[in-house]
Amino acid sequence: MPTLRGMTWNHTRGYLPMVATAQRFTELHPDIEIVWEKRSLKAFEEFPVEKLAADYDLMVIDHPFSGYAAKHGPLLPIDQHLPAAFLADQAANSVGQSHASYNFAGHQWALAIDAATPIAFWREDLISSLGLSVPKTWDDLLTLARVGHVEVPAAPINCLMDFYTLCLANGETPFATRERVVSTDTGRFALDRLRELISLCEPGCWTRNPIASHNLVSSTANTRIAYCAFAYGYSNYARPGYADHVLTFGDVPHLNCKPLHTTLGGTGLALSALRPNREAALAYAQFAASGNTQRTLFTQAGGQPGHRTAWLDADNNRSAGNYFTNTLPTLDRAYVRPRYCGYMEFQEKGGPLLHAALRTQISDTDALAQLDTLYRQTLTHAATLS
Repeated sequence: MPTLRGMTWNHTRGYLPMVATAQRFTELHPDIEIVWEKRSLKAFEEFPVEKLAADYDLMVIDHPFSGYAAKHGPLLPIDQHLPAAFLADQAANSVGQSHASYNFAGHQWALAIDAATPIAFWREDLISSLGLSVPKTWDDLLTLARVGHVEVPAAPINCLMDFYTLCLANGETPFATRERVVSTDTGRFALDRLRELISLCEPGCWTRNPIASHNLVSSTANTRIAYCAFAYGYSNYARPGYADHVLTFGDVPHLNCKPLHTTLGGTGLALSALRPNREAALAYAQFAASGNTQRTLFTQAGGQPGHRTAWLDADNNRSAGNYFTNTLPTLDRAYVRPRYCGYMEFQEKGGPLLHAALRTQISDTDALAQLDTLYRQTLTHAATLS
């Protein structure tokens, strides 16, 4: 009996749907066993994919790893191994650019089994009891933050993702040239607005990631922070029984009368090119990413699917307070990060650099210059940008 090893990340959303789909797949294919392991969210975001591929047949990855895979070959180009009709269905039913985000240098390096982008969430009971309104604009958001009712997860990587969003709001796409991340004027615009917002939040937010922000706002111990902006959404918290209080989810506030483009996250299911049992791994991947599995078993097990039919499904929305339909527009316009070989180094080092600038530990001028230098240095690893 071949045994496949898989690695994912240690949250209900990342782990349980993989275990559930593996269990069902093994019931349908008793000659194949699949064992899923898990690691921390930080390790998931940063651990070298080539080391994973040496030890695991199946890997849940972030799309910026695609450039490294294309250059160095640790992942299987699944477009060469799965039916064209299946891949066409995946593309046609993508949530935003989730499917395309794993396509780099002419090959598909993962299947988009999970979709996410920063959205907003709030506690309906606190909004009501405190006599508040859910903010619709950036000015509304600042007004609510000034009276102590707003959370923003501001760990370094999240600040970097929000920086991209605010650069886009100023009319400039990050990484549009090979010389700089953005212009100085746009960089200052983004830093000024992000710093003002975070400075109005509880100081503990500087170390919180989106999971910690969800836990904070949904806790019974929290009686003041009613609203969170720019957190990668977790539909688990929209489902009764998962946390102390159910959270309601929706779009982020608009800036200058325009919707914001938050930065696409989510995960993809990749296959090692270095391990045996390739056919069994391909069969499981096709099962787990299929529309039927994504819409039913995957979502029911706590997953946040990557197949659009699951986001439009009435039962899924009924069980999760319309999380999926309420946040789908935000997903559909989300910005896709660079995927060149070397970008992950930029992200790992650029987040703390930007974080330091926002906390006024270094000047904005120095931070933007260092980001540009880091970008040019990491570009030396790139064979292609797209």
